[in-house]
Amino acid sequence: MRIGSIELPGRLFAAPMAGVTDRPFRQLCKRLGAHYAVSEMVTSRRDLWTSLKTSRRADHEGEAAPIAVQIAGTEPIMMAEAAAYNIDRGAQVIDINMGCPAKKVCSLWAGSALMKDEPLALRIVEAVVSVCAPRGVPVTLKMRTGWSADERNAVALARRAEALGVAMLTVHGRTREQGYSGSAEYDTIEAVKAAVRVPVVANGDIDTPEKARTVLAATGADALMIGRAAQGRPWIFHEISHFLATGEHLPAPRTLEVKAWLLEHLQDHYGLYGEFTGVRTARKHIGWAVRALPGGELFRAHMNTLENCDAQLAAVTGFFDALSAEHSSLPQIRTADDSSIGFEQERQAA
Repeated sequence: MRIGSIELPGRLFAAPMAGVTDRPFRQLCKRLGAHYAVSEMVTSRRDLWTSLKTSRRADHEGEAAPIAVQIAGTEPIMMAEAAAYNIDRGAQVIDINMGCPAKKVCSLWAGSALMKDEPLALRIVEAVVSVCAPRGVPVTLKMRTGWSADERNAVALARRAEALGVAMLTVHGRTREQGYSGSAEYDTIEAVKAAVRVPVVANGDIDTPEKARTVLAATGADALMIGRAAQGRPWIFHEISHFLATGEHLPAPRTLEVKAWLLEHLQDHYGLYGEFTGVRTARKHIGWAVRALPGGELFRAHMNTLENCDAQLAAVTGFFDALSAEHSSLPQIRTADDSSIGFEQERQAA
């Protein structure tokens, strides 16, 4: 599996998710089996590059290569400048965001809204590639199947983006109109794969090893990108990799292993955000980790009252130590999404 000149060790990728895939989370996913991880989107607005939020998103200190940065915006020149800015700060791959369905992004005609304006979308691709190619940095593109069920233009856009020099395409099997509702469809991803020669990555609703195998077979995709299913379960990459290689399921991780992974992640998280913001933004990660475990709901309610790192670490340690006394291996957890956990606390901390 290659992106331009960059060779990857495998085909399981962690998706860019705003407010989630910061450097600590990307590092955690890579340690637990992800072969590649893309940053949460970085704005193309120059006036925001020095803001605390953007500087944290562009922080790659100690991050394992390759470093992939997703940029978002609507102006070709600004997007090209953003690509150069992030390359100067360590980016080895630049990903163009044409997949985000969030209203605050699409209302500015960025993200998946760009799929409604193909000429603009292609001018952006051309501008970004023109800056990246001389530096030997491949450009990738993440998009949806289209704006709506009546406007599925992923195949046409993919062909044109490839002709302009895009080195890899990721397709989420939903339209922008769907957001994250309903079910992902994979026929469009299969059609994109048949239409281009560059690698194609399938994304959307991949939450079990069996689903991963099914999506690969249905689409012929070169790789899989996993987003929400990795929240609270970052070892899913290792589970899928093992299943695809052997046809067998790994046993559930040891409860104390999960505790160690989470504590290590929290320490890294606090190091990036500091105590005040770090404690509050960590709540969603802790909530995802415990939400379906015995006693998880009560623990979440208690954890959300804690105001410092030491108290949060002690509470997490106590919860998993008590759980391990009853369950040496992690009890089976459901995979249903609950992406609202913790975001209110994050907004209050911003």
